[in-house]
Amino acid sequence: MLKNIKQLYGNKLGASDGDIGHVKDFYFDDATWAVRYLVADTGSWLAGRLVLLSPHVFGKFDPKAKVLQINLNRKQIEESPSIESHRTVSRQYEEDYYRYYGWPVYWEGGQMWGLGSYPVVMPPPGPALRAPREHQQSGDSHLRSAQAITGYHIQAVDGTIGAVNSFLVDDKSWAISELVVETGHWYAGKEILISPSKVERINYEESKVFVNLTKEDIQRTAEGNIAQAAAESLHK
Repeated sequence: MLKNIKQLYGNKLGASDGDIGHVKDFYFDDATWAVRYLVADTGSWLAGRLVLLSPHVFGKFDPKAKVLQINLNRKQIEESPSIESHRTVSRQYEEDYYRYYGWPVYWEGGQMWGLGSYPVVMPPPGPALRAPREHQQSGDSHLRSAQAITGYHIQAVDGTIGAVNSFLVDDKSWAISELVVETGHWYAGKEILISPSKVERINYEESKVFVNLTKEDIQRTAEGNIAQAAAESLHK
């Protein structure tokens, strides 16, 4: 099932033994377009500390109460590797994080989540199994903030067509399936969807997402999607 990331911001987070804050942001991998972490705002509980939660521990979501259950207890989260809010998420930090919880790492194995297409939902072994880290040369992390990319202009082959409004994500694989784009005056302010497969690159200095599509390509696809949705509604 697809979820709009923007609609998850501010939702409460519940550990097995109490509330732990609310959803502040998501970090996604700009190479594979998979959401790797939820960024939790813990309020006064862990003041001044950034807490990352992997989809490995996402439990049931209550849409009425707007609460996402996290399959951890507060102590496990509190004793997890710490990262300050002003620092980027390095691969060294991720190695410590995955070792702490005892999960297979996603960057080895060839599939979206390493050895599989989905994050494995399982009880973590807990802090007792944490071992000292052996320092080694590691690849760079490709993690980006979904909040930060929101507002980036979409640069088509023949001009700018709008800006990123949100992302649609599969709540099983946690892969981003579509970029939600607000077109502004170019297309009567309508929202359109662009597949990550059409993204050539993201320029963080210019705050732009470059896509290998023309304006005509995008408009034709958008109109086709509208026609398909209308046809489907007639058969319901």
